[in-house]
Amino acid sequence: MQQTAVLELTNLRKIIKGKEIVKGVNLTLYPSQIFGFLGPNGAGKTTTIRMIVGLIKPTEGSVSICGYSVAHDFVKAMSNVGCIIESPDMYKYLTGMENLLQYAAMDKTISQQRIKDVVEMVGLQHRLNDKVGTYSLGMRQRLGIAQAILSRPKLLILDEPTNGLDPAGMTEFRNLIRKLAYEEGMTVFVSSHLLLEIQQMCDIVSIIKQGRVIKTVNVQDILHDTQIEWQLSDPERAILLLAEHWNIVATQLKKNTISADISQHPLDKINEFFIREGIALTYCSTKQNTLEDLFLDLTEGDQIV
Repeated sequence: MQQTAVLELTNLRKIIKGKEIVKGVNLTLYPSQIFGFLGPNGAGKTTTIRMIVGLIKPTEGSVSICGYSVAHDFVKAMSNVGCIIESPDMYKYLTGMENLLQYAAMDKTISQQRIKDVVEMVGLQHRLNDKVGTYSLGMRQRLGIAQAILSRPKLLILDEPTNGLDPAGMTEFRNLIRKLAYEEGMTVFVSSHLLLEIQQMCDIVSIIKQGRVIKTVNVQDILHDTQIEWQLSDPERAILLLAEHWNIVATQLKKNTISADISQHPLDKINEFFIREGIALTYCSTKQNTLEDLFLDLTEGDQIV
């Protein structure tokens, strides 16, 4: 049985002052997925998020949340969304509980038990009656998430959620997001410039450049890839042999050095093959691919913001 999409972007475009900022973005997310949205400065990430939550209208295309069109059924679509943009806004002169009660007053379906459950989920039960002005940044982030998930949204959107957090705070945040996705069934959409954090947190990643999504990939697929570098006597012939006999695409890095992804092939067999073919090996080194490698390769080193 096919799952119902939580978020669906179809040919999403946005033109601002004659410039096309977002160019035909398509994306489908399902329950319990943690999705990372990455891109260099000016790539269109923030514009895309603003269209998802209805802050600006698309020039073309559509946004659907849990089957409801943001353009034509805004209230029902947004009833399934929780959102934090960078540091959450709170009344610093009120306590954590008073802030949550202010928000809960706008939604009569939120019970006192739900507030208690959410507070325990984010780990704020021991500081809930302290004024928010005394909270650390990490505690304010947790309170913001508590507020965002009070109404049990199907989709949680977080824009730069780990800004200013120390390593311990990032670990706590990552564990909380996993709990929300895998135990609460939420779909989490995270936009961040911290590539390692996205790699450790997300299941799926899309990379956007100049308004277009240029790659959507499962994070585990990236980590399973193994990049090998060889220094050998005849790099040009080695590249040809890898293509002909192993169906491996290799590239020449330096005068006597080539590189290739051999995730589906045993390295020792390839090295024995080179030697049988009369190609002398000086050394070979193994490197596991990372999200950062993929990002820099696809964006050609553009700054990520």
